Amino acid sequence: MGKNSLVKVTRKTNPRIVSLILTLKEIANIEGAPIWKDIAKRLETPSRNYAAVNVSKINRHSAADDVLLIPGKVLAAGLLDHPVTVAALNFSVAAEDKITEAGGRCLSIEEIVEANPRGSGIRIFR
Repeated sequence: MGKNSLVKVTRKTNPRIVSLILTLKEIANIEGAPIWKDIAKRLETPSRNYAAVNVSKINRHSAADDVLLIPGKVLAAGLLDHPVTVAALNFSVAAEDKITEAGGRCLSIEEIVEANPRGSGIRIFR
């Protein structure tokens, strides 16, 4: 790309996401866990392409005590009738309340990487 190139180079402006992507790639190489490399790749895309998952979709497509990873935001539309552990980039306040009321847990992606570096038993949700 030359000086007169029309291509605009963009970078992530959120330092949390930048450090998370680097951490995920590092853990993927150390542990040999391709799940973290996949999540890092998804987080490198523009934020308008991030997943936005409602609680109702989590309820429909999960069983009790599942561990779900959402590379985006969890929204509060719908009801949850079984406990699940959900790790996501962000949660709406109401979604976090609904998940904890159902007996589930809300974690950040950083917390789930620390708790389960191999990535076993985690389902990616989009």
